[in-house]
Amino acid sequence: MEIELSIVMPCLNEAETIEKCIKKASQFLSAYNISGEIVIGDNGSTDGSQDIAKGLGAKVIHVPVKGYGSASRCAIEASRGKFIITADTDDSHDLVNLEPFLDKLRAGSDLVVGNRFKGGVDKESMPFLHRYIGNPVLTFLGNLFFKTSIGDFHCGLRGISRIAFDKLNLTTSGMEFASEMIVKASLANFRITEVPTKVYPAGRSRKSHLRTFPDGWRHLRFLLLYSPRWLFLFPGLILFFVGIIGYITLMLKSNIWELKNALIFLIMVFLGFQFAVFYALTKIFAISNGLIPKGTNYKKVFRYFNLERGLLLGFGLAALGLVLYVFSLFEGDNVANFKQTLTSVMSLVLGIQIILFSFFFSILGLKDNNDS
Repeated sequence: MEIELSIVMPCLNEAETIEKCIKKASQFLSAYNISGEIVIGDNGSTDGSQDIAKGLGAKVIHVPVKGYGSASRCAIEASRGKFIITADTDDSHDLVNLEPFLDKLRAGSDLVVGNRFKGGVDKESMPFLHRYIGNPVLTFLGNLFFKTSIGDFHCGLRGISRIAFDKLNLTTSGMEFASEMIVKASLANFRITEVPTKVYPAGRSRKSHLRTFPDGWRHLRFLLLYSPRWLFLFPGLILFFVGIIGYITLMLKSNIWELKNALIFLIMVFLGFQFAVFYALTKIFAISNGLIPKGTNYKKVFRYFNLERGLLLGFGLAALGLVLYVFSLFEGDNVANFKQTLTSVMSLVLGIQIILFSFFFSILGLKDNNDS
């Protein structure tokens, strides 16, 4: 019989609660007459969690690589359902009321994310820092960076279709797995929906595996690395244009002491340009290695900007800077000469940077140019 739904749960020493979770998941499958299975991704439990799961008829997958993401991903890969719903094994998720997730998947959603804030959160089910600072801040940044409208980026109760999961190529091993799933689904233009879900205090007596600051940083780091636009481009543009405006403003001054401050703005111009270069190179590298999908205008970039045009612009600016500098050597020590020297340095350095960028840009784009 074809399995419609796989309920997947990662596990690491959850002997206190795993029985309740499996029984609730089984109750849901029976109540709605769903052809399904329960798959446990065990991450090396030493408290007998595996035996409890097997005794209840669940499929247990042994996952040697540590981490929430590793256990979840390997269990999903070993499952056979057309749809997958993931949950935690700490008895905090409402496993008997999964029909909203399955209904959305059946209706064509690629990814269905639970929203604990809409379903009901009491003060014991989510720590203060997670509820009012960590989750809201990371959710806001995730929505800002990737143009999503998710209200709870890190709810572990979520559903995904098999077709969508196979296309996402998820790779992270830790708690950032939750962010990776949404980010890559957004980049792939998958249909993402959200449903309210109730969250309860964890049923175990031991301390949670979740580490507030290290895991929060892993989520933030992932969001930044997958959004070179916010990590490099936008800060770079701000630095570059503030530097240019400040530099031009000071070039209109005639006081030598005021002109010396132009060096600060000159540095901002160089840093801003470097940020923009890193954005372009990072984006091409990520797309070439399949980390993020190609945009609709990706091929046009190589059509309009190539090595020859980059070299022409770079050598032109470098030559202009060199000429201006040579002329400044034969002029007197005055304000006009100082201005000319600064301008020559800016033109020369930017020209050399463009030359180097053009070569690196072309090397990274070799595969795409050959494919086309």
